[in-house]
Amino acid sequence: MRKIFALFILSLLFVQCKKEDAKEQALDIKKSVNLSIERFDVKYAQATPATLPKLKAEYPFLFPSQFPDTLWTNKLKDKYFIELNKEVKKQFPNTTQLEDDIEMLISRIKYYFPEEKTPRVITLINEVLLDKKALYTNDFIFISLDCYLGNKHPFYDVFAAYQKQNLVKEQILPDLVTNFGYRKVIPSQDKTLLGEMIYFGKIQYLKDVLLPTISDAVKIGYTTTQYKWCEENEAQIWSYLIENKLLYDNNIKNYQRFIEDAPFTKFYEAIDRESPGRVGQWVGWQIVKSYMDNNDISVEKLLKMEPLEIFNNSKYKPKK
Repeated sequence: MRKIFALFILSLLFVQCKKEDAKEQALDIKKSVNLSIERFDVKYAQATPATLPKLKAEYPFLFPSQFPDTLWTNKLKDKYFIELNKEVKKQFPNTTQLEDDIEMLISRIKYYFPEEKTPRVITLINEVLLDKKALYTNDFIFISLDCYLGNKHPFYDVFAAYQKQNLVKEQILPDLVTNFGYRKVIPSQDKTLLGEMIYFGKIQYLKDVLLPTISDAVKIGYTTTQYKWCEENEAQIWSYLIENKLLYDNNIKNYQRFIEDAPFTKFYEAIDRESPGRVGQWVGWQIVKSYMDNNDISVEKLLKMEPLEIFNNSKYKPKK
């Protein structure tokens, strides 16, 4: 019996060591790709009617064929577009550091998802379209640099404070991983609040894996104060969701209250004004992290799992 018990203990230690080794290996992933960021924003700003055809030939996917050349040449004369270009040049005189960071990100992505290609990385100006800040497709990464000029930039005065908060350089990589996650995380048929929380929790967990050196607050786009508020009120948030029987409710209003980007989360209580938006995403992230801490499973498999299976096996307990 002693031998059997000893073997059992050794097997547990082996499994634990495998987990720790995997974590260490993930942290020690070496850069495996080299790329050059293509400054389409600069090339286009320097274009003329004579050179535009050559630029269109190089980037046909950025010039929809249904639009005439006059549309593109007239834009180059637009005062607002000219000012945007000037400000982008000030904030991004070069992209050396960004290039290095993206090379490391793609290297990590290819480690966990070997089927992924090395995409072309192209910077552009999209006239501050917030829903298209950073796109990660099968073949391309598009980064709209005019969406990352700094949250106090006067160009952003038309936006609410919670929207301006993340219009900073530090959000480029988290935004790219979020967009990558939309491709990789399998949407669930479970449209309950819990299902939505864990869906976004998976995307946030991808940032733990792919952006291990970035702070948790930056990963989710919170200030340090906002993140600390979530940590300090985790038990209270969880109690609220349980007591009001919201976890398994599929009312669309719950998505709007707890998941969507907003100035604050709508508990309909005094704490609302103190809370950041998207608290449901934050809690879903904690559930997914708890699941991964307590289960030996690959990241790729995690992304395909049903929310209820994750929750039931997460052993999640909010910190008090």
